[in-house]
Amino acid sequence: YLTYGNGKRAYLSTIKDAQTNEILAYEVSSSLGLEIAMNTLRKLKKHRHLMTDAFIHSDQGFHYTNPKYQAAVKKMGLGQSMSRRGNCWDNAPQESFFGHFKDETNIKDCETMEEVRREIKSYMTYYNHYRGQWNLKKLPPAEYRRQLQQAA
Repeated sequence: YLTYGNGKRAYLSTIKDAQTNEILAYEVSSSLGLEIAMNTLRKLKKHRHLMTDAFIHSDQGFHYTNPKYQAAVKKMGLGQSMSRRGNCWDNAPQESFFGHFKDETNIKDCETMEEVRREIKSYMTYYNHYRGQWNLKKLPPAEYRRQLQQAA
């Protein structure tokens, strides 16, 4: 969760490409209900062309074990894998993203949910298009993806 304002909480759900590190879809919510995960999936479906053998990997949170979520993943033609219970190392790429996100944003200074959304949107643009990453030859994710597509 992300704390902002006077102790308010916001939640961020993301789907990250394991090859390019690009955030493919995200959702911000004031609630940690099932809808945050479902809306993230809807955004993924709406904005990305995915190979049918792609996988969604997550922890074992209640969202991802919910039959409604699992059916939506299957309907999109995607596979699903989950971390072992209590093993954060299985989800290290996402944990790393959230660590950088919390270090590089000022969510705690936001007063409203709208400010939180703007800060997150700005960071996603920065992260995907401008923030170089060591494991991507110091390129930002979108540029790395572009180079992979050119090489294919």
